[in-house]
Amino acid sequence: MMALVLAVLASGLVGGFVAGLLGVGGGIVIVPVLELALSMAGIDPRITMNLAVATSMATIIPTAISSSRSHARRGSVDGAIVKVWAIPIVVGALVGSQLVAHFEARVLAAVFGVAALTVAAKMLLPLDDLVVARDVPRTWKGAWLPAAIGCLASMMGVGGGTLGVPVMTLCGVPIHRAVGTAALLGLWIAVPATLGFLLARPAIETPWLTVGYTNLLGFALIAPVSVLMAPLGARVAHTLSRRQLSVAFGCFLLFVAARMLYRGFH
Repeated sequence: MMALVLAVLASGLVGGFVAGLLGVGGGIVIVPVLELALSMAGIDPRITMNLAVATSMATIIPTAISSSRSHARRGSVDGAIVKVWAIPIVVGALVGSQLVAHFEARVLAAVFGVAALTVAAKMLLPLDDLVVARDVPRTWKGAWLPAAIGCLASMMGVGGGTLGVPVMTLCGVPIHRAVGTAALLGLWIAVPATLGFLLARPAIETPWLTVGYTNLLGFALIAPVSVLMAPLGARVAHTLSRRQLSVAFGCFLLFVAARMLYRGFH
């Protein structure tokens, strides 16, 4: 039990720092670590990934608030993008939270791994100046893009940065502004997705102190330390160059993708 508690706390510390550094909500760290910790604790492997995704999403709420406030103080949150993308992202997050209840843990791990690997490749390759559009979609015709980001992020248990940062940079948004904006968008993903996870009715018996798919003990352990570390990560982000920030993001995602793909296909 002590090893489990330490592993969960460690995921919160690293997750909070990475949330502030990369605007990813911390879930990209918390999901794989929490899934491993739950497996070690003897939880039914058919639902460990579902529990990790849902619990991670709940912790993103306070972390996203802390991280986005730190970025906003540095002027790196684009309120215009948030205003246009908020509603589609909420709808996508709600849909994603419902889909999680219908997929096995190994399928969710595979989705997580493939998405993380794709994003890692984009961030690691020398494509910092590559843009496919001069601006992000700002009309209803482009609402599918933030909706898709919200849906996939909800299914992965991550904030807005894992998918939002590379998408925004491809649309010409500078990396630091993309990271700060993604941190706030993570809140618009986490709140509706967490509501969906709390209302879910798992077919398999869940661990003690679990509501729907959200484990309240994991949330109580992870959330406080994540909130404390997020501002530190945000400060470090603004000391790095655009390329350094992209490489840091890509390397981290590459490591996580390998772990989750192994989990999904082994």
